[in-house]
Amino acid sequence: MKTVKTDIKIRDVFFRDEKVFFSLEDGREIGAPLEWYPRLYKASKEELLDFSISPGGYGVHWNRVDEDLSAYGMLTHNQEKNTQSL
Repeated sequence: MKTVKTDIKIRDVFFRDEKVFFSLEDGREIGAPLEWYPRLYKASKEELLDFSISPGGYGVHWNRVDEDLSAYGMLTHNQEKNTQSL
């Protein structure tokens, strides 16, 4: 059985070169192309900036586009299969 560390906490969210990035509490930055997330890809700049980080720091919710992402999900997303992979 695999043990997966899920205490990855998001400190900030930013966008660059049509990608979404999370700054993590441990100093890492992770990112993915916006096109992987159609709601975010189609969103305006104002909609992209209307987000909130969950109180625990594990996820982000975009209010106006009704999208939710987690740091863990971004790390394990397999775009080719559009699934989560461990």
